Amino acid sequence: MEPLNLQFDPSSLVLINIIVAVMMFGVSLKLRADDFKRIARGPRAPLIGLFAQFILLPALTCLACWALRIEPMLALGLMLIAACPGGSFSNIMTWMARGNVAVSVSMTAVSSLAASVLTPLNFGFYAWLNPLTRPLLTQIAMDPLSLLLLVLLVLGLPLVAGMWIGRRFPGLSLKVEKPLRIFALLVMLAFVTLAFSRNFAQFISHFHLFFWLVVAHNALALSVGYGCARLSGLPAADRRAITLEVGIQNSALGLVIIFTFFPEASGMLLIAAFWGCWHLVSGMTLAFIWSRRPPTPLPHPAPALAHTGER
Repeated sequence: MEPLNLQFDPSSLVLINIIVAVMMFGVSLKLRADDFKRIARGPRAPLIGLFAQFILLPALTCLACWALRIEPMLALGLMLIAACPGGSFSNIMTWMARGNVAVSVSMTAVSSLAASVLTPLNFGFYAWLNPLTRPLLTQIAMDPLSLLLLVLLVLGLPLVAGMWIGRRFPGLSLKVEKPLRIFALLVMLAFVTLAFSRNFAQFISHFHLFFWLVVAHNALALSVGYGCARLSGLPAADRRAITLEVGIQNSALGLVIIFTFFPEASGMLLIAAFWGCWHLVSGMTLAFIWSRRPPTPLPHPAPALAHTGER
């Protein structure tokens, strides 16, 4: 791949860290211990979604990049996004799509905690497993402990703080939760827009390299979520929640990791930046379509007729 001379302000790293932390904090204001207990009581749907998100999607992404011989730097970007947890707007999209919000919230809570370990682990493992990306990974010499600490700071700490404040001050959390979501979304979109505007010519000239990769990868993520839920026989509302949870990845976290550990990896930046825009478009489109179609409940078997002895 031809090297890109992308222009990004290093001070933007602090801004992105703050944005991700604010988004995670806003999502966790409504999370309660009961959300985790709900998984223990009825774990089937959330566990299927987490399997699709943290095991199947990263593995299929690695396999596809290897089989199609995707350019290594772009492949690293795709594998990093696949290793990230669900995005913070999946809960809103699930609600719009008439999906099971409880399943979505449960998956967000658990995946955000699990990502502290699984995101670095999945990314490092599959980047090493792919022989095309392995040389780049060894050249970068990423520190796993530093990556783990970074994910804990931008995901784990805000999650715990948001849950504590939401439980301690429920009235305050109701007032600030929605403005925080809107603020984080607008600032994140502004940052991505600024990044694209500063490098417009570069993005246009390499449009053919990353556009269809991101669109196809996002379609794969949505399909993996829906396919796992459908094959497991889950009701339509659960299928919608899992589909959006798997298909809406936390690309903002991916940008934080790239800026911190791979600032010269322009191909990875292309993937993560465009993912941050595209998954909102695809997710909102799918949520709008489903919002016009009430989920069909699973058919229940007819009750057996009592034997009366009559002939």
